[in-house]
Amino acid sequence: MTTGNHHAIEIRELHHVYAGPGGGDSIAALRGVDLTLPAGQFVTLVGANGSGKTTLARHINGLLLPTQGQVQVDGRDTRDRTAWPYIRTHIALVFQRPEDQIVATTVADDVAFGPENFGLPSDEIERRVRQALETVRMWSYRHRPPHLLSVGQQQRVAIAGALAVHPTYLLLDEATAMLDPAGRQEVEALLQRLHAQGLTILSITHRMESVVSADRVIALAAGRVAFEGSPRRFFADADRLAELRLALPPAVALATRLRSHFPTLPADTLTAEEIAEALAR
Repeated sequence: MTTGNHHAIEIRELHHVYAGPGGGDSIAALRGVDLTLPAGQFVTLVGANGSGKTTLARHINGLLLPTQGQVQVDGRDTRDRTAWPYIRTHIALVFQRPEDQIVATTVADDVAFGPENFGLPSDEIERRVRQALETVRMWSYRHRPPHLLSVGQQQRVAIAGALAVHPTYLLLDEATAMLDPAGRQEVEALLQRLHAQGLTILSITHRMESVVSADRVIALAAGRVAFEGSPRRFFADADRLAELRLALPPAVALATRLRSHFPTLPADTLTAEEIAEALAR
């Protein structure tokens, strides 16, 4: 494959097979995924449990390698070991459980961990730590032990640690799943701010409300791409969501119920504001 867009993640005919436990049957987690994720987008990746979302995420930053097919980050193949330093500097991964990612005894030291690993000079590390913690609004907590923070604050520290390596792509695997509603709103607002500043975001989520504000939705089913397009198109087809075993976001579900009384309500209504505007008309 030739190198196309220099700032894009390109996935071609990607298959991944896990060896079965104790030499049992192997499990095909991905079955021919073809995707291009250009820099600059906010993409959400959805699908029922076992659809292959996490396996795909781990391929994107080279934690897993293809059984067949290929993954390229800015034209560099994940199977090429010499490309790994580039890929791991340009793609930062934030997991579901923040405590699994915290490595140091203070917030500042934890955020410094990535830049230190890349051997940056100490004044540059300090600058990046401050910038990342200010971005996630956690600078005043820099001397605190991370384990004394709330889960939402820990997740913001984990995101600051990812930002401190100055990635091109931020990859989040269910990063708001452990949070309470307030923590979730904070992290989702932070992701919108980061995207507005130019960061490319790929967020794996089961929360349909957070899909509404994305540029693009990719739905996986049984290791294949079942849908790719705008949130508006995605939620306009309730049958497709049922097939994928995904729920409608509250506003979309409300619009669906209201349509029996207000047949002129557009089929692709996404938010409470859009419902209010349509009803006012």
